[in-house]
Amino acid sequence: MKVAIVGAGMIGSAAARHLAKAGHDVTLVGPGEPPDWSTHTGAFASHYDEGRITRMNDRRPFFARASAASIRRYAEIERESDIAFFTECGALIAGGEAYMAAVETATEGLNVEADRLGTDALKARFPYLALPEVFSGSYEPRNAGHISPRNLVAAQQEAARRHGATRIAEEATSVAPNRVSTPTRTIDADEVIVAAGGWTDGLLGRKALSVYARTVAFHEIGPEEASRLKSMPSIVMESPDDIYILPPVRYPDGRLWLKLGGDPTDDLLPDRKAITDWYRSGGNAERADYLTGRLLQIIPGLAFVSRFHKPCVTTWSHDRLPEIRRLETGLTVAAAGNGAGAKCSDELGRMAAAIATGEDP
Repeated sequence: MKVAIVGAGMIGSAAARHLAKAGHDVTLVGPGEPPDWSTHTGAFASHYDEGRITRMNDRRPFFARASAASIRRYAEIERESDIAFFTECGALIAGGEAYMAAVETATEGLNVEADRLGTDALKARFPYLALPEVFSGSYEPRNAGHISPRNLVAAQQEAARRHGATRIAEEATSVAPNRVSTPTRTIDADEVIVAAGGWTDGLLGRKALSVYARTVAFHEIGPEEASRLKSMPSIVMESPDDIYILPPVRYPDGRLWLKLGGDPTDDLLPDRKAITDWYRSGGNAERADYLTGRLLQIIPGLAFVSRFHKPCVTTWSHDRLPEIRRLETGLTVAAAGNGAGAKCSDELGRMAAAIATGEDP
């Protein structure tokens, strides 16, 4: 079967690997990372980064299952590509009684290896964290931590290439059932998968998904703080602003950066121009200040050397589940990670590949 995939990001690249490995004729269409965000006028993606949290624990059953399935294939992807992307530093999820009860329910039957930590045990295990007194936690010491989304996409694409997939590093200009056009060619296929993240609706000529602006803040950590935080896991916590924190991650500049995300409001980006303008803007400085304040609440006394911020987007569906379905004969959509797509992107790509080829996902 000949399949064209539009969107060379996390879900699209995963679908390409699964399809090529199954013996299908795969063409993956999508541009690479722009060298200068401030002047780029084409499509962007949110995987241009070195840190995303990965863990099985989640209070949403779908994402717990999809993450578990993906994480169990990380080693396979690294073997098939010879590209490493996963750092097993552990992950902590913490919250109040109802929040943690939802985590227990969502992960039932998944055999998640985790230490259940009451309030006192949570303080003893992570003394540098100042979490609310009512919080308990669940700590996954293995098969959890963080991934480099940039390297994961590279690994998926390299594995797909080794299985016979073709990559066209161009932006799609139009999409239709059985056909994709780029500035230089037209690709005919038995099935087209659109996995273009925040650009999906624009390509499909619809308004089904919501794309929100996000600002993420990075704090450079020196040797002393790196030593103090050497046991720090990735952290997800109950909060109105959906705060998450990654431990210090070494970036291509050679420095250790502690990354924090979360947002007190949802700023809708209604169309392609708004999304492009947001990426080119560099993010919201006031939101970055807010995030730094939250970080200092959670890790009191944190000493950082420097900081910067950058823009990101999250794509959401109405039911807060990924939209992975056949729209019509010859056309499948695979989008909307709902703020949780990175860690489970391999499973989302597998599901898209199955639907596109008429199999049970």
